[in-house]
Amino acid sequence: MDKFLKESELVNYSHATIQSLASNLACGLLLDEDIAKACFLYVRDEINHSGDFKDNITTYKASDVLKHKTGWCYAKSILLAALLRANNIPTGFCYQRLSCSEYEKDVYCLHGLNAIYLKKYGWYRVDARGNKEEVDAQFIPPKEKLAFELQEHEIDLPEIYEEPLDVIVNALKNNKTYDEMIVNFPDITQKMLS
Repeated sequence: MDKFLKESELVNYSHATIQSLASNLACGLLLDEDIAKACFLYVRDEINHSGDFKDNITTYKASDVLKHKTGWCYAKSILLAALLRANNIPTGFCYQRLSCSEYEKDVYCLHGLNAIYLKKYGWYRVDARGNKEEVDAQFIPPKEKLAFELQEHEIDLPEIYEEPLDVIVNALKNNKTYDEMIVNFPDITQKMLS
């Protein structure tokens, strides 16, 4: 589990603002699932989803997501991982490959989620992208309630990664604006899935 507790350039949980928020969210809570839920709700509800709000900034470091209060699903998953790891809760990254027709027709892209290791339940996936009409992600272990149910030709990637995929990081670092990101969403090829 150590690799799911590590700090990195993106999951920079020793940053003072991350430490402070992680501590405040956990204050008075004893169970890992209660702390995880508090962190999840904060990221889901208090951090804008950049696509929903058309925020013209692309964040990728946890501290920057918190500072600017916005991030694409990938960035929000990075902040959630930082808050949870700061509270010594193992957290990984996982992905779905979904249709991105909301932004562009006949295009697929990755959607960022987290997998949290809860003592009572084991690995549990959550989606902190942010709710809106027809999107209702919840934290109700052991039941998963993600933002999107898979449709035809959409898949869950089976792996839990200790860090965001390189294709995610590159997209976040190279596409600075809303308009750039919506035509450059990260995706993977069939070859990468094999």
